[in-house]
Amino acid sequence: MNTKTVIRQLNLTKEGFEKIQQSVKKAESKTSGEIAICVTAESSDYSMWEFLAAFFASGICFGIMIPFASRINVLLENNLWVNKIWYLPLIYGAAVLVTFVIFFWLFNIPFLDRIIIPEGYKSKKVSKKAFCAFAETGVYCTEKHNGILIYVSYLERQVRIIADKGISDFISDDMWQLIADSLVAELKKGNGVDGFCDAVEKCGDLLSEHFPFEKDDVNELPDGLLILED
Repeated sequence: MNTKTVIRQLNLTKEGFEKIQQSVKKAESKTSGEIAICVTAESSDYSMWEFLAAFFASGICFGIMIPFASRINVLLENNLWVNKIWYLPLIYGAAVLVTFVIFFWLFNIPFLDRIIIPEGYKSKKVSKKAFCAFAETGVYCTEKHNGILIYVSYLERQVRIIADKGISDFISDDMWQLIADSLVAELKKGNGVDGFCDAVEKCGDLLSEHFPFEKDDVNELPDGLLILED
């Protein structure tokens, strides 16, 4: 999956990006905290699972064909001038190879990809990539350590909200999880812009309770939605 597909699936237009950016500015006008948002197509290369699933499917194909070996051999003898001994294994090998290629391609379709990848494995990879993004976007190094990252991994349909250490002492992870779950629900409906704006507003309200806006506050992070390239 590529970033263009993600942008299209989430209905993120130019106006949508601008609306999200304005939403972040509005939320940060009430707090000294910082809000960053980023979206990635997927948090890992799941080719290993796609390979294993395709291998398993080709194995099933081979198993189904075994009882029909004698019938296939008779068919070859009736339709070929010479039925050499290696024709039958060649047909089986070709069938297994074709099945593998077809299913490997099918398992690259996001809907099927989500099915074959274990939930625990996906969750682990999303969390790891989210913390990497937390560092790469600079959220971890705000002056008062009061920044948060809203991280969305589209293929896995998972959201992580990571708060810096200055925030975690005041706001529990459960509060962030409620916002993340609400955002996931909106993204599944294709309401990308409204979902992000709603999440940003809720995060801004939480931050403003413990980190109200200060006159000398400096905007340390870029506003708006960042699309992470593969």
